[in-house]
Amino acid sequence: MEEVQVNCYSGHIYADHPHSLCWQGIEYKVQRVERAWQEPGERHFLIRTEDDKLLEIAYYEKEDQWLAIELVRGIK
Repeated sequence: MEEVQVNCYSGHIYADHPHSLCWQGIEYKVQRVERAWQEPGERHFLIRTEDDKLLEIAYYEKEDQWLAIELVRGIK
């Protein structure tokens, strides 16, 4: 996983819904959140960007850090 900067909507909690992120020096807009879940001290999102990249991004509260990894579809 690589460190990223995430712009997100924060309602009653921080990181309620990601809008965009800067990853590897490129700005990506979030087209949709495919899945969201929480683990103790962490918030995870499976997102699809406008250019169809599938990424898992995670916010780690203790470190105050966002990390991302690109998920690649299997080849048939």
